[in-house]
Amino acid sequence: MGEEKEVISHVISSPPFEVEVPQTLHQTGQDSWFQVGLVLTTTVNCAYALGYAGTIMVPLGWIGGVTGMVWSTIISLYASTLMAKIHQYGEKRHIRYRDLAGFMYGYRAYVIVWGLQYANLFLINIGFIILGGQALKAFYVLFREDHEMKLPYFIIIAGLACVLFAVSVPHLSALGVWMAVSTFLSIVYFSIAFALCLKDGINAPPRDYSIPGSSSSRAFTTIGAAASLVFVYNTGMIPEIQATVRAPVVDNMLKALYFQFTIGVVPVHAVTYMGYWAYGSKSSSYLLYNVSGPVWLRGLANIAAFFQSIITLHIFASPTYEYLDTKYRISGSVLAFRNLSFRTVVRGGYLAITIFLSALLPFLGDFMSFTGAISTIPLTFILPNHMYIVAMRKQISSLQKSWHWFNILFFSCIAVAALVASVRLIAMDSKTYHAFADL
Repeated sequence: MGEEKEVISHVISSPPFEVEVPQTLHQTGQDSWFQVGLVLTTTVNCAYALGYAGTIMVPLGWIGGVTGMVWSTIISLYASTLMAKIHQYGEKRHIRYRDLAGFMYGYRAYVIVWGLQYANLFLINIGFIILGGQALKAFYVLFREDHEMKLPYFIIIAGLACVLFAVSVPHLSALGVWMAVSTFLSIVYFSIAFALCLKDGINAPPRDYSIPGSSSSRAFTTIGAAASLVFVYNTGMIPEIQATVRAPVVDNMLKALYFQFTIGVVPVHAVTYMGYWAYGSKSSSYLLYNVSGPVWLRGLANIAAFFQSIITLHIFASPTYEYLDTKYRISGSVLAFRNLSFRTVVRGGYLAITIFLSALLPFLGDFMSFTGAISTIPLTFILPNHMYIVAMRKQISSLQKSWHWFNILFFSCIAVAALVASVRLIAMDSKTYHAFADL
């Protein structure tokens, strides 16, 4: 099977349970802070960002939208640095979120965090396959107007492409050159979207920037947009990404995070504001539906968004792949028959379920709000603040503890409100659109 990777494990005990955290056969501690920074930046500058003008700015308007985007950037950086600083809590390197939760709180927390994180990543992956299908459909309709190919067909094609990529790339560190490809693709569709929005905005009549809907519906859409704001900059898998960085792991991870939240967030802000400026309340949940210009240029942007979605999905699916590979002892050559067949069947099966659900309910904006409410907010803001209190209880003052408790309570309220709003939105869209809808 080849030489195995270094085993990292420990035991979590919480009477009457004793759980041994599975060893990892994926590569850890080998990547530079810059490569990890590119991974983080890829998650921020994914093609999801082409929808923020419609899903965030339209419900919030100029003042609320810009304020929310800037505030979310700052608070997300803060929460991410909290997680990075406790990566080696208790003189152990916690390479999985659930490991850290279990080490701090016991077995029950280990299971709950595992469930929350995998639900979070699964919903995000559904969104990426929907996004890939939308990008392919947008490319198709530029050249064909027969509408014979429906969105579910394109979602299936996008999903199959994700399966091929999942089989070919064994683990997160193996992305390597794909990070450069992803960055290039992001530059392509962001540059085209920005330029075409600028052109359309200059040539368009005055736009309507009023927040659509009645007073009651605006309250729900505002809460949903707040959940989407949480989703913009966060992965819910900081420990798993930090596991790949080389020592000193805390300092290097902080460098990667500072890179993500400075240079890395510029394209997201720029294209979001430009899109809303150009189209106002008519901004769609996929900005390339709005733009006008040369067909070849719009086609290039859509294809770039499609391929970038495949790479980014692999990042968010990597904790699932790591668990399965470690559980079934998959290591050694990427092309070994056992390894290749395992990835084809197991990862292909996981993505087949994802593809089916993506085609069944292709409501991309709804998934962003729901994902933010049910798992991203707890994993990104609530738990990191409490974990930091536990880990640093002897080093921080009472005032600092009060600040972290305020964050815990505040984001708990946001999570509950966002969950209610997102469920309402999904219920409404379920009445408007049938299963396997061609949106």
